[in-house]
Amino acid sequence: MAATTAQPMGSLPSGLGICTTAPDIFYIPELVFGGLVWILVASTHVAPPNPLGWVMFVSVFCFVMTFLWMIIFAAGGHKNSSHWAAADFAYHGLAALFFLSAGVDLAYITVLMKDIDLKFYRTYISAVVFAFVATLLYFIHAILSAIRWKYF
Repeated sequence: MAATTAQPMGSLPSGLGICTTAPDIFYIPELVFGGLVWILVASTHVAPPNPLGWVMFVSVFCFVMTFLWMIIFAAGGHKNSSHWAAADFAYHGLAALFFLSAGVDLAYITVLMKDIDLKFYRTYISAVVFAFVATLLYFIHAILSAIRWKYF
């Protein structure tokens, strides 16, 4: 008989269980793609500071908060409370909304950058793609967290 690592939907994982459960397996990809947006935008000259400032805020904020969220879950700080399940859904839904708005802002700036500097243009294209991938990951995490919260 094979051992299973699946947890019931009405409980929150801790320890290495966050690497095997459905919504929490997205922590690492969220960190990778959100960090790539941060790195790519930070590696260029921030020409229009206001929209790109929002992109930088979103990418840094979500990177730090996701890392802290992952540490709290890995350490078992949630104590398997339904309030943490609700907060998990709320955070990932907000992060998806933030990354969507940052991705749209970055796409608009990228279109404006097309004729100015080809190197930055290509870098911003990559950042836009990663921003929308991060949006998708946060959105999927939010949906799966909402389902988990429903079963608490």
